Amino acid sequence: MNDLSNTDALMWFVEDDPRLRSTIVGVLTLDATPAWDRVLARMERVTHELPILRQRVVRSTVHPGRLRWETVPDFDLAYHVRHVSVPAGTPGDGLAAVVELARTAAMAGFDRQRPLWEFTLVDGLSGGRAALITKLHHVLTDGVGSVQLALHVFDLEREPAARPAPSVPVHPLPPADPVARFVGDLLDEFDHATANAVHQVATIGPRLARSVAHPLRTWQAAQALAGSIGRTVAPTWTTLSPLMTQRSTTGDFRCLSVSLTDLHDAGAAAGGTTNDAFLAAVTGGLRRYHQRHGHEVDRLRAAMPISLRTDGDAEGGNHVTILRFDVPVAVADPGERVRALGEVCRRERNEASLPYTDDLVGVLNLLPTAWIGAMMRHVDFLASNVPGTPIPLHLEGARIEQYFPFGPTGGAALNVTLMSYCGECCIGVNSDRAAVPDPDRLLACLREGFDEVLALVAR
Repeated sequence: MNDLSNTDALMWFVEDDPRLRSTIVGVLTLDATPAWDRVLARMERVTHELPILRQRVVRSTVHPGRLRWETVPDFDLAYHVRHVSVPAGTPGDGLAAVVELARTAAMAGFDRQRPLWEFTLVDGLSGGRAALITKLHHVLTDGVGSVQLALHVFDLEREPAARPAPSVPVHPLPPADPVARFVGDLLDEFDHATANAVHQVATIGPRLARSVAHPLRTWQAAQALAGSIGRTVAPTWTTLSPLMTQRSTTGDFRCLSVSLTDLHDAGAAAGGTTNDAFLAAVTGGLRRYHQRHGHEVDRLRAAMPISLRTDGDAEGGNHVTILRFDVPVAVADPGERVRALGEVCRRERNEASLPYTDDLVGVLNLLPTAWIGAMMRHVDFLASNVPGTPIPLHLEGARIEQYFPFGPTGGAALNVTLMSYCGECCIGVNSDRAAVPDPDRLLACLREGFDEVLALVAR
């Protein structure tokens, strides 16, 4: 069985509303322009090393709510790996033109008859430099998984030793005969039912034994779980922000960067972590943004991915769940805000419902997608902190200078994603233009939010 999880299926189905697309985009700047033929050869090899890059998502013919991966019979590498140039005479170093190209790529949906990824090499930047735009669907991978995939695409050395030619694996194709496809799906459904029955039989005994031995503790745990589930799936019908209320299909990309060491030290100075400092900077920036528009806001509704990845999980893939929770914004002192956000994040990471997230999402998948979409569109912002690599990566002789990630808004007003790379925090801001019609002002406010948090070190 090669099925998508319930969480992935939810992301797939809600894309009936284009405002809820789950597209991850990266902008990587390179200090040189790699040879195009070498890039093509590299990606040809990678698609054999990672078969999911040759697969698409299809529905089961037996269970329409179940999705699975299947190999594309007519895979076309040239569709997925593209080469363009920055127009001659482009002002500046060309990065703004690359970011704009990435923005428009993010707003375009994927062709669902093909694998869910696209890479675009952009040459013509100043000084012979280049850029790489990566576009992946979230069901293909999460933030941590994208870093794992990057280690297949990129090298740790500028000119590594030549690799032996890989043996080309045979990618099994789906049956062309509709009857054979139906029978295969029927057998898969039987396997699902059998695996679920075995799991229930294996766990019901220990659960009953614990219940009999500790009835009070079992009752208290059940109450805590019920409350946690209620908080996880509670519907939301309004934004907490009085300002960022509108949603559209038009996004805007902005970049900023800070020192990873400085952000870590700022968090530690306030008794928190790097992630606490990151969230404190983002919420500080959003408080300023609201104030510049004449609004005071006490709390905002945030969504943050929580990794469920284990050591046994395969490379790539999507192993996160998204938790929604309210965060304090009105706390003016950055140190106090770091500590307050740290407490909130620790509480959310310990939610009793977390191990049951995929099962809960399976129930949500039974609801109309319009219902789920309405809940997603009332999140104020998303924030994600992705640990990258501390050492330089290279693409066919070109060194990656910076790695800016742009996560999907998923119906929220904006998504702020941090990717650490070689001691630098590369931060991508993806905002909905209907919610944030002045992205330059938002970026300036976010810079001020980071500045006040980084000042904690000196203070």
